[in-house]
Amino acid sequence: MSFRIEGYVIVSADGMLADADRVMPDNLKFEGDKLFFEQALDRAALIVHGRHSHEQQPNSPKRKRLILTRKIKDLTVDPEMPNATLWNPEHASFEAACAFADVASGMIAVIGGPAVFDLFMERYDTFWLSEAPHVRLPGGEGCFVGVPQRTSHEVLASHGMKPGTPYLLDAAHEVTVTPWRPG
Repeated sequence: MSFRIEGYVIVSADGMLADADRVMPDNLKFEGDKLFFEQALDRAALIVHGRHSHEQQPNSPKRKRLILTRKIKDLTVDPEMPNATLWNPEHASFEAACAFADVASGMIAVIGGPAVFDLFMERYDTFWLSEAPHVRLPGGEGCFVGVPQRTSHEVLASHGMKPGTPYLLDAAHEVTVTPWRPG
């Protein structure tokens, strides 16, 4: 198996990926970031996320995915989404889950939530951190376990990742995406 593992998230200025109801609010959605994200997912061989995360795009039903859940023991096809494998990492390895999903190589896109991002922290080839500096979500859900006690930058750096040059995705709102890679 040969994988390139990439993480993708957009966060508010206070490091949140969702509001207090665990929903990504409209004020954290920007056309430039949505286009960047959608193009990345169209290139992915497999998308990995938790039960509360989903990209909700036109191509979503066509994409192969692993959905992390504690509700099952054995790898199984999601009865609601035939391209999705339900995976409990406590009972099967990532490699076994990929084999079950019939994915042996390519880019793996990890799209959250916090526990899912953390599961891959030592395996990312690139983590794409989009930031919306003018949005705040008090009481929201942090992008990583440990946010807001630490910033998203501090969490990534604590895992040996270094930021690259940020790219501007939305000039009007100063939204950027920064690639973080192992140092």
